[in-house]
Amino acid sequence: MTASTTSCRVAVAGATGRMGQMLIEAVRATGDCRLTGALDRADSPALGQDAGAFAGWASGVPVTADLAAGLAEAQVLIDFTRPEATMAHLAACRARGVALVIGTTGFSEAQKAEIAAAAEHTAIVMAPNMSVGVNVTFKLLEMAARALSTGYDIEVIEAHHRHKVDAPSGTALKMGEVLAGALGRDLNDCAVYERHGHTGERDPSTIGFATIRGGDIVGDHTVLFAGTGERIEISHKAGSRAGYTQGSLRAVRFLAGKPNGLYDMFDVLGLR
Repeated sequence: MTASTTSCRVAVAGATGRMGQMLIEAVRATGDCRLTGALDRADSPALGQDAGAFAGWASGVPVTADLAAGLAEAQVLIDFTRPEATMAHLAACRARGVALVIGTTGFSEAQKAEIAAAAEHTAIVMAPNMSVGVNVTFKLLEMAARALSTGYDIEVIEAHHRHKVDAPSGTALKMGEVLAGALGRDLNDCAVYERHGHTGERDPSTIGFATIRGGDIVGDHTVLFAGTGERIEISHKAGSRAGYTQGSLRAVRFLAGKPNGLYDMFDVLGLR
């Protein structure tokens, strides 16, 4: 994606979903981005309708399942869909040199490798959570884990709405990766995702995860450092998805003029 003095041309995947609609409204509210594409599933009843119709305005952009049409004018695609859909979008963007902001979670290791390979051909920002606040929280967790590396048990507790299909959340897993990295561990070797029955004493080298699903919880994440005589909690609670949209737009702007490569929100926010 090359920098330009004109508005950045943005396409949105999952255009009729909750996140997609918020992204479309967020793009509309900017002075430096313009909606040029709105992608949705082939079975969506909204195909052919104006992408702004849900909010009562005319964007001039029809909702489409045709990737070529939806990406024809786009410089960057924002994608918060499902892994299978994102992989199809990835191939289309790679072929067209369209940059990507990926907020989808639940990828397999093979899919992550495919995304990394595609980043050799186009610029990609991928993060399990696009919220600026969450990414600052990641940095705080890194600092805390290094200072509390001994004598503290670490637990990650997350809660989301009843419709979320993956667990633990991508954000919780990223927290685990940040914590394990700061401690010099591999999360694959030290994560405990389930406890049931007679578990025995807690292994102090592990990082535990607890998952809650219910209601319309947008996203709550807490990391507990439990020591002797004290507990430290670092939390982020999302009251709406607005934080994700604003972080996504910061990622869009970051990609302007960037060479091909795989970036994350630490790169976008200068937190390296």
